[in-house]
Amino acid sequence: MPKKAENANVADLHGFTPYTEKKGEEYMNEAQQEHFKNMLLSWKQELMEEVDRTVSHMKDEASNFPDPADRATQEEEFSLELRTRDRERKLIKKIDSTMERIENDDYGFCDQCGVDIGIRRLEARPTANLCVDCKTLDEIKEKQLTGS
Repeated sequence: MPKKAENANVADLHGFTPYTEKKGEEYMNEAQQEHFKNMLLSWKQELMEEVDRTVSHMKDEASNFPDPADRATQEEEFSLELRTRDRERKLIKKIDSTMERIENDDYGFCDQCGVDIGIRRLEARPTANLCVDCKTLDEIKEKQLTGS
């Protein structure tokens, strides 16, 4: 896929335009921080809307089916939805802590080695707090400890 078409799909998919770096631009300047702040706020808003949809869906669909199989199916569907919402709740907390990092001018730098995480990595995973190298080492260590 051509590079421009690929970027257009990313922008359409997530509702943002990838940041275009200017030559000689300082890393994590005000414009970049604003870009990521907008991305994170938009992502959080989407998650919050999904929570609202789940609540209203569960209220509307809650029925006491006479058939135990139907009731079990509905309970399993609700359980899966609630599990997903719980993961999203944790993600919202992570987004909030990332927003705090932006406010403290600590965003975009690796927690372990202090090197720049990179614009493209942050656009792919805005809540990242480790550079690719440190994250890879963490994953290797975790595999060695857990054996999986």
